[in-house]
Amino acid sequence: MLTVYLLRHGETFYNADGNRYCGATDIGLTELGTQQAYFAAEMLKSIEFDAIYASPLQRAFNTATIASGSGSVIADSRLTEANFGIWEGKTRAEFVAENPELWKQWSDDPDCTQAGGSGETAMEVVRRVDDFFTEKEQQHDGQTILVVAHNAVNRFYMAYKLGMPLKNYRRLVQDNSTVTIFSLGGAEPFSLLKLNSR
Repeated sequence: MLTVYLLRHGETFYNADGNRYCGATDIGLTELGTQQAYFAAEMLKSIEFDAIYASPLQRAFNTATIASGSGSVIADSRLTEANFGIWEGKTRAEFVAENPELWKQWSDDPDCTQAGGSGETAMEVVRRVDDFFTEKEQQHDGQTILVVAHNAVNRFYMAYKLGMPLKNYRRLVQDNSTVTIFSLGGAEPFSLLKLNSR
């Protein structure tokens, strides 16, 4: 069985500016976002991790480095945030006003709809993230790892593993620099132990 501490990165400049969609755009942490990473470090200081993984995007990788207190963070591109196409850099209100039909298609069926018209589908995201965790379950059997990634990829993966329709992914909340804990393997293939913990 693998125990995973799943951390969302700290606040970014896009998060602070009306919650603009970051997606695959490489946006840095605000001063608050850096502070949030240090708060996470305090929360996690008693946990001994066998490995630390992060999305290569700076907001996640830097959060992982601070939160783990380690220089041994391994970047893995499968953890990169979902590509949101032309929605990136815009607020939801802005891009919905530009093309409400595209937002409706995405909201109703993200499994097969490209986010922002040219980005990824939810199933494309799920496949790469599930591939990462399946590999780590085999590689780290009986161990505990820290994974630092992003809002959409984390929620899509959890929705998928919980058997939820992917269109309901926004019902799973993960604030900046909060911790979610789950296990893979054992009596249940996926067990959600804590969600959005501070």
